[in-house]
Amino acid sequence: MAGKLLFKGREKDPPHLVSDSHQFVFSADIISTVEFNYSGELLATGDKGGRVVIFQHEQESKNRPHLRGEYNVYSTFQSHEPEFDYLKSLEIEEKINKIRWLPQQNAAHFLLSTNDKTIKLWKISERDKRAEGYNLKDEDGRLRDPFRITSLRVPVLMPMDLMVEASPRRIFANAHTYHINSISVNSDHETYLSADDLRINLWHLEITDRSFNIVDIKPANMEELTEVITAAECHPHQCNVFVYSSSKGTIRLCDMRAAALCDRHSKFFEEPEDPSSRSFFSEIISSISDVKFSHSGRYMMTRDYLSVKVWDLNMENRPVETYQVHEYLRSKLCSLYENDCIFDKFECCWNGSDSAIMTGSYNNFFRMFDRNTRRDITLEASRESSKPRATLKPRKVSTGGKRKKDEISVDSLDFNKKILHTAWHPKDNVIAVAATNNLYIFQDKIN
Repeated sequence: MAGKLLFKGREKDPPHLVSDSHQFVFSADIISTVEFNYSGELLATGDKGGRVVIFQHEQESKNRPHLRGEYNVYSTFQSHEPEFDYLKSLEIEEKINKIRWLPQQNAAHFLLSTNDKTIKLWKISERDKRAEGYNLKDEDGRLRDPFRITSLRVPVLMPMDLMVEASPRRIFANAHTYHINSISVNSDHETYLSADDLRINLWHLEITDRSFNIVDIKPANMEELTEVITAAECHPHQCNVFVYSSSKGTIRLCDMRAAALCDRHSKFFEEPEDPSSRSFFSEIISSISDVKFSHSGRYMMTRDYLSVKVWDLNMENRPVETYQVHEYLRSKLCSLYENDCIFDKFECCWNGSDSAIMTGSYNNFFRMFDRNTRRDITLEASRESSKPRATLKPRKVSTGGKRKKDEISVDSLDFNKKILHTAWHPKDNVIAVAATNNLYIFQDKIN
């Protein structure tokens, strides 16, 4: 794969600085979500500063056929601002937790973005013409005296420089007591669900003042709380089906046709734990950080701390495939617990044909697994690999004994450099990888 570094931060007064391997990064510039739209023409990123940056796929150039179109900045806008809940004396971060595109219906594009509490529907549209020749006002916008108007003019549309506008069309607020961790657009394209730690709500895209609570796992006594919801997603084809994962490593599939409140699941996916491998950290590392349906709707993929699992929706007792992401960290769990890295929430994604999956790791490594050949590869998103047409070299981690020339020792891994957010183009072999405040785009190399 050939790679390119797309951008490094943007100018804004940050709340504070964070250290990233001897480099100081504005906290507001750290990318918190990455998402391609349905066609792959647009790529949206959200950051901790509440901004959304949209990149557009440039058309292929005859002069540079090796680059099958690059992604350049299309639009940037401030989606969320920091707020303060005066009733609870609680600061609400502007950080964008999730972005989800709606299928394109006309010339404009629509996306949902959310922070911890508020979901917004944004319209992104283009304007390349302006009206001129008004009767009641001059060209500079000043109103004309009606008594001095002696003739009527027909306004005409004149070409102008392309302008991309982002405008908020709906604001869905005040429905979540806890922090929103997921939003997912339903296959009916009219509704979507939003999930926080204890509840899942179903919204209609046209109605902002009410939503339907479809899952509520809050116990009457909060001291009896044993698990929280970590992720939720709608089925890609069946608008009545959705799944949600928990911090206990379980996944529940629910059918909204069965009951209005889906507290009783239709299917329950859990892999039995091996008693011999149980440790103090077992419950923490079994917590699922992401769940994604395959494009076909037949499978779903879950990511826990050390592995990615692929489940067949028709088989609940164990996954059909398990891929170890960084098993070499099992011996380091104690230090990862002390520096809080063990609580990192890695995402995962499918390629367009569901034949390969990708997820992130530490040291700016990301892992790709081919489901057909069962081959896997570790690649690194770094400045060296971001030069145009530079080919990514596979990386290997030495787990002990004598280290080979190209291998990196487990003890040398930088746990401040982590790839939590990745996205795969829905049709092509183009991937987007977020590494702190850098966005990398990689594509299959053409000779």
